[in-house]
Amino acid sequence: MGDNKDKQGKLIDYAIFLPSLLIIIAISIPLALYEAAAMETLNFVFDTIVEVFSWGYIWYAIILLGFGLYLSFSKYGKVVLGNPAEKPRFTLFQYSSILIAMGLGSTIMRTGMISWADVAVDPPFGMEPGSTEALLMGNAYSMFLWSFQVFAIFVMAAPAMAYILHVRKRPLMRISEACRVIFGDRFTDGFGGKVLDIIFLISILSGAAVTLGLGAPIVTYNLAHLFNTEVTFTLTLGVTLVWVIMFSASAYVGIDRGIKRLSTFNMYLAGLFALFVMIAGPGVFILDYFTDSLRVLLTNYVGISLYTDSLTFGEATFMQSNTVFWFAYSATWAMLHSIFAAKISQGRTIKEMILTYLLAPTLLSWLATGVLGGLAVHRHLTDQVPVLDIIENEGGMAAIPAILSSLPFGEMALIIFVIVSLIFLTTTLDSTTYTISAYTSTRDMSKNEPSRKLRILIAMIIAAVALVLMRIGGLGPLEVVSGLMGLPIIVIQFLTIYAAIKMMNQDRAWVNNVRN
Repeated sequence: MGDNKDKQGKLIDYAIFLPSLLIIIAISIPLALYEAAAMETLNFVFDTIVEVFSWGYIWYAIILLGFGLYLSFSKYGKVVLGNPAEKPRFTLFQYSSILIAMGLGSTIMRTGMISWADVAVDPPFGMEPGSTEALLMGNAYSMFLWSFQVFAIFVMAAPAMAYILHVRKRPLMRISEACRVIFGDRFTDGFGGKVLDIIFLISILSGAAVTLGLGAPIVTYNLAHLFNTEVTFTLTLGVTLVWVIMFSASAYVGIDRGIKRLSTFNMYLAGLFALFVMIAGPGVFILDYFTDSLRVLLTNYVGISLYTDSLTFGEATFMQSNTVFWFAYSATWAMLHSIFAAKISQGRTIKEMILTYLLAPTLLSWLATGVLGGLAVHRHLTDQVPVLDIIENEGGMAAIPAILSSLPFGEMALIIFVIVSLIFLTTTLDSTTYTISAYTSTRDMSKNEPSRKLRILIAMIIAAVALVLMRIGGLGPLEVVSGLMGLPIIVIQFLTIYAAIKMMNQDRAWVNNVRN
């Protein structure tokens, strides 16, 4: 059936894909042409929402984490996503590696090394800027950014999506399909269902373009430093094209031969890079600083989670405003992560899926932040690299090659860092490409993979949108628009949680779909 549709040119559901793409283009081009005015207006809207609902975003993340723990340790946690007699599709290491690559991507390479600096110069809780307490809080906060709340945001729509796909065997892997149990057939198959699916696609297509555009500098700045040249659009174009070829090829061959192998390979490579930094760099200091940072994080986890800086009527600290922004922006990506997690969780229980996504990326991010942040702070304290000055004058990306170059065999460190970052970026975007293809496919996703032609088409569209916006300067506005898209996504997330519970109750899944 899938082959017949391929021949007829019906690879994709144009009723939801074309409106989504056209809306993104219609939004992006005017914003790019009037970037300064657009950024001012969009930032004002976004900042106002963040300011008014800062408490709401904080509680939103905590409530999702609570739902995750509830589903994991209640009767629903033992429900198998698929045939209880079958083994999981991937080993635990492979499964964790794929979720880490999707959940963290190359962003951890950037935030792990330099995001401590923002807190160090503008610390919370009345700390002295630049003090030892501020430096420790900075690294602890970097760890917090990639902790339980953000991964709860990413995974909590997955139970419903995985249940309709692997248990109820519904052919379409869509948000509208997951909400059928709530709204009924007429809404789901009609205009309302199309609106839900279009909201999802706008969010993910715009987010993918932004990721491609903002991820490229992680590689280009280090390459420019390595070859002693400037960061130009030509260099960015070259890196992006290589990157597009990589993630297109990976998406083309599929999850088992592409995404799985790249993800597991990169876990080993990232581990070797961390060992290299420890051995060639200040290993003892990094271990001590990581231990201290972890102490500060665990001691202050509740305080950071609920921090609103309510008694300061002036400008909020960086940590307060950034936490709210981080949760708001993470909501934009929630459905993508959940749908991909649902697709690869065949044979896993609800508990295994949720807890693996809460724990595996969190632990990896803490280790990465401990190693990379420890190296950067050591260079700052010993005056080997003026990290804060570089960040203030040239931006955070410029500080990364300066820090890595301070290591023995600095060029080798830069090369390995570029390779690890490029593969992380590739696994993030090939997962994105695969998910969008599966979401828009006309094939039965409970039995098939999305068409290879469709995967390549989606990869080309994402790359084209990103390159055009990078060239005309429209990534900034699209990033803010992408953040605003998190608002309707939050509502949809809670709908999918309710839908998952309702479907499992209808089927008595905790009795009928569990392992013996």
